[in-house]
Amino acid sequence: MTHLTGKTVAFLATNGFEDSELTSPWQAVTEHGATAVLVSTEAGTITGKNGHEAQVDRTTSDAAAGDFDALVLPGGVANGDKIRLDEAAVAFVKGVFDAHKPVGVICHGGWILTDADVLRGRTLTSYPSLKTDLRNAGATWVDQEVVVDAGLVSSRVPDDLPAFNAKLVEEIAEGEHTGRKAG
Repeated sequence: MTHLTGKTVAFLATNGFEDSELTSPWQAVTEHGATAVLVSTEAGTITGKNGHEAQVDRTTSDAAAGDFDALVLPGGVANGDKIRLDEAAVAFVKGVFDAHKPVGVICHGGWILTDADVLRGRTLTSYPSLKTDLRNAGATWVDQEVVVDAGLVSSRVPDDLPAFNAKLVEEIAEGEHTGRKAG
């Protein structure tokens, strides 16, 4: 199956990411023919909370929404907390939403969506501790394995990865969502 051939997917993460929430979706999109690109706050290598090391392909200051067909936001408490402090990362995420491109977010990856101010009127899930933050940012939070809202794919925890990956690949294959509510 190569129905993502020609698509480029950005994975936005920094040190402390939840290893499986980066590696599993990465494998899913590349197995379907997409090119995966790791975007982070600094060049070099980042390390997951369980020790997985990943080589950064592009820094947030060098990433533009127009260079990618989709975005994946892995979780991990430290990753989710640190990445949202990077103004270039927040601007990048907002740019992807403004361009109506598919976005996959899991666990604590959703924190940056509050800073990018892209959640008003959206429905999503996350790790339960983010529920109040996401609701305060205008989202409807639900406790489900996977939620799809006009190209926004969200899941709660690593156990949800099979369902998350399947819906992520499906949404990337569909492409831009012109009917999506802007930020």
